[in-house]
Amino acid sequence: MKTFFMIKPDGVDRNLTDEIIMMVEEQGFKIVQKKEMHIDKEMAMLHYEEHRDKPFFNDLVKFITSGPVVAIELEGDDVVTKLRNLMGATNPSEAEEGTIRAIYGTAIEKNVVHGSDSLESAERELNIFFS
Repeated sequence: MKTFFMIKPDGVDRNLTDEIIMMVEEQGFKIVQKKEMHIDKEMAMLHYEEHRDKPFFNDLVKFITSGPVVAIELEGDDVVTKLRNLMGATNPSEAEEGTIRAIYGTAIEKNVVHGSDSLESAERELNIFFS
């Protein structure tokens, strides 16, 4: 199984990429592809399509385009569920101790990482970032 994982601009800016990747690899996930990149507005809007009608949509797009990200294709058993458990709750203050967001997240908007929430989303997001 494969999924999409991204270290967001706040994580890259704070030089957390290596530590986060180490946490992911320690869980037995294999990095298939990885690239540091800047997301343009068009790609950001496509990535956050499901949130287009929500009041925070423009803030998401503005944040994700504010600096470089690291886009990663991960492979592993039950990778979507296991990765989301490792990431922790979207709001770092609600994330379980020891999760990426509990350790490194600073706010709901700056929660350091993104991971696909289903195999369908993973396929869509992998196509956006790696096609």
